[in-house]
Amino acid sequence: MRIIQLSTFLTFSALFVFVTANAQRSEVGFGLGTFNYTGDLVRNYNFKYSKPAATVFYRNNISTVVSFRAAVTAGQIGASEKPIDAFAAVRDASFDMFLFEASTIMEYHFLNWRDTKRFVRFTPYFFAGFGLFAMSGNNNKTSEYSNIQPSIPFGGGVKYVYNPKWYLSLEFGVRKTFFDYLDNISDDDPRRKLYQNGNPNDNDQYFFLGLTLTRTFYDIPCPKNPYK
Repeated sequence: MRIIQLSTFLTFSALFVFVTANAQRSEVGFGLGTFNYTGDLVRNYNFKYSKPAATVFYRNNISTVVSFRAAVTAGQIGASEKPIDAFAAVRDASFDMFLFEASTIMEYHFLNWRDTKRFVRFTPYFFAGFGLFAMSGNNNKTSEYSNIQPSIPFGGGVKYVYNPKWYLSLEFGVRKTFFDYLDNISDDDPRRKLYQNGNPNDNDQYFFLGLTLTRTFYDIPCPKNPYK
């Protein structure tokens, strides 16, 4: 919990510095959506296991098509066993926990939507970056692991410009992890006939699907004395 609080403090401190230093290119926003999961319990994305999540973020527009984003996303994540074999039917596992994520991301917009001479109201975009996620609620007595793990977030979305200061985005993102205990199921000692073994070569993944609202800030430059 202390690490989560520290991560939140550092993230928002960075946001404050960026906003005050680069107000003419700065955006802040929030969004609501869902977390979802695939792994040993559920092999394919299933809307049935979508759980509520929310995000807040800061964005700095490096150019007309490239942006940097720092975000904090949190919510519930979980699923129940969808048996694919006799062992899974006996295992009958499930999990439900709180997940907190901090990430830094680069966005690439496919249309030059900031071109004032050729106004475009929408643009598709792609993003990729690096993240850390922390879990609260997992407890696997047979394995020891850190509750803080790295991830590679990537995905895409569409932005719609309502006016120069406000716009909406619909985004879908995958979080590739290097971790197989998100659902508390992984490889175990095969000599233990507890039917808890998962696929050791298939790490768990999680997803965020959400709608965000963004506010853009502009600086009005102060007039300068031409004779100085």
